[in-house]
Amino acid sequence: MSERAAPFFCPYCGDEDLRPSEEGHGAWECRSCSRAFRLKFLGLLTEGVSGKSPSDGGES
Repeated sequence: MSERAAPFFCPYCGDEDLRPSEEGHGAWECRSCSRAFRLKFLGLLTEGVSGKSPSDGGES
């Protein structure tokens, strides 16, 4: 597989000045707000999951 996708912006401040962290795979540092965060792939959704949120109620 090729290299992993990188985040486009900081989830805290929205800035784009991100650098990979030395903390390991999936760890990033934002130079703008001085926060560090980690991204992790959780898995794929099953086929039975709909695109509706629980607050929709599923009623038509």
